[in-house]
Amino acid sequence: MAPPYDVIPDSDLAHYRALSPYNVVHVTRPGSDYEGAARTFERWLDDRILEPDSRSMYVHEVEFDGRVRRDLIASLRLQPYSDRVVLPHERTHRRPKEDRLALLRATRVSLEPLWFLYEGAGTGVTAVLEGVAARAPAVTFTGPEGTGHRLWVISDPAIHGAVHSALENLPVLIADGHHRYETALAYAEEMNRDPDAPSRFTLALLTDLADPGLVVLPTHRVMKTGIPVIGGEPKASLEETLDSLSGQVAAGAYRDHQFQVLALEGEVALVELHEQVIDNILGKRDPEEFLLYTRDPAEAVRWVDEGVGAAAFFLEAPDLRQVLKLAQEGKTLPQKATYFHPKPPSGMVFDRLQRDRRL
Repeated sequence: MAPPYDVIPDSDLAHYRALSPYNVVHVTRPGSDYEGAARTFERWLDDRILEPDSRSMYVHEVEFDGRVRRDLIASLRLQPYSDRVVLPHERTHRRPKEDRLALLRATRVSLEPLWFLYEGAGTGVTAVLEGVAARAPAVTFTGPEGTGHRLWVISDPAIHGAVHSALENLPVLIADGHHRYETALAYAEEMNRDPDAPSRFTLALLTDLADPGLVVLPTHRVMKTGIPVIGGEPKASLEETLDSLSGQVAAGAYRDHQFQVLALEGEVALVELHEQVIDNILGKRDPEEFLLYTRDPAEAVRWVDEGVGAAAFFLEAPDLRQVLKLAQEGKTLPQKATYFHPKPPSGMVFDRLQRDRRL
């Protein structure tokens, strides 16, 4: 097991590779040796390191920080964003998609579940998943960051049908995996196969927005350059600044050893911070060339004090229903708008996009 490919620092790759010759990073992070990753995956199948399941869905539970989150793992039909069924909320960049597309072409395997959210009230899915989870799990393991995981296999066609009927008309919000989703769409178009071909689906992990274990963390911004921002309400400390953000459309700011809280006009603090402050400072310059990101507000302060950045901006965790509302309106948020925690580990389930299979 390992975290998703895009949250593993390059410096940690050797650690995960050394854990086992069968660690998933050997196929999810192969560098540019995409054909080598394909051969490795096929070898794992030949050596029965991986065992194929019959047609299945899965229930996944993760336990962390005294919480439990329950997810469904299944195949999700790929649909263009214009259909307003799969809803993005962040912008993407070209380079990560090129890397993932080359890997998908070589392996023809959905190597990691993409993470989606849905509003499950009244669907009955929660009761179905609870019924499955009442049994003994098929697999238990400890994942990254010491998280505890349990996995159940659903092979009953009746349950498949019930889940399909409950979810088939619901839109889903991409929580994590925008680049990989767009990669899968591009691959499906390349294959140009019938609508029920495996290439028209992706491996998906789906979580109810109402799940009490669903946690989203704020991502703070550090600007590398720019003029000072003035006019905010002064605060004595980082702690006071963060506490002052609760219940407000506002952002904290730090520069020259001084904290302040900036009141913002609008509904979503992250959007307004970029439109009213960051975009005004940078003008037509690309924000991604001038911003650093961290989930640790103390680290943001340290970066400014050390001269890595000129100013830090602090945010509260976004309201997910506001994020969903914006996505349904066709609006996307700035990069690093959300960080869902903990990420589903890679290596639990794979989906081979075999040519002779139909879904």
